Amino acid sequence: MIVTIDGPAGAGKSTVALGLAERLGFRFLDTGAMYRAVARTALARRWPMEDAAELARRSAALDIQVADDRVLVDGEDVTDGLREPLVASNIHFVADNPAIREQLVRLQRARSELGDLVTEGRDQGTVAFPDAECKIFLTASAEERAKRRHDELRLRDVDIDYETVLEDQRERDRRDAERPVGPLVQAEDAIVVVTDGLTRDEVIEHLERLVRNAAERIRRGPAQPSASGGERRGPLRGPGGESIGGGLEDEIP
Repeated sequence: MIVTIDGPAGAGKSTVALGLAERLGFRFLDTGAMYRAVARTALARRWPMEDAAELARRSAALDIQVADDRVLVDGEDVTDGLREPLVASNIHFVADNPAIREQLVRLQRARSELGDLVTEGRDQGTVAFPDAECKIFLTASAEERAKRRHDELRLRDVDIDYETVLEDQRERDRRDAERPVGPLVQAEDAIVVVTDGLTRDEVIEHLERLVRNAAERIRRGPAQPSASGGERRGPLRGPGGESIGGGLEDEIP
């Protein structure tokens, strides 16, 4: 079974997806880490970042191995350097390169052949795995995501005001939506989960329920009509019973 989790930057996709995979006993794939690994390697080896064709040619020869929360490139564990500022400021050369995205999507699909998978990114439910059995679009308001980022930076003793972080967050959202290659788009059949005000564990618990519901639907086969003539459907509910998402899910008796 393939579970895709897409959504905007700062929504907590990586942390939640890893926790969900551990809860379900599935493999985990952080696709953003794959792009950052290529960018870090290109910078370390002084590849021409602005030469798209040459960058794609050289990246095609890389041996990229992803094992849950670790990433290896040509046998070297590069995980700890993936979030360096220099990598972040150059990631667009990789993420916006059509040939490199095609290369990495192939690797992502190959990863799915190993068994049950939780994969997160920006285009997992739309491009990489359009036929995934369970698609989730994890999001939160720009204000909530900026607050989380601001709190994280303060813990690291980074002196930056909240308004600046919020402005950067909104600009990142705009760029991601307007990217010429692999833009952030919600799959039509994805379940939207809004995480404002929820803890990590609350989100993971809710996503686990969604995945198990999807697995049960697959086991049961096509939905049966209810007495009123339609399929049995109900609103998404959070751990406390509150509505936390858009979209529909089958109710499991």
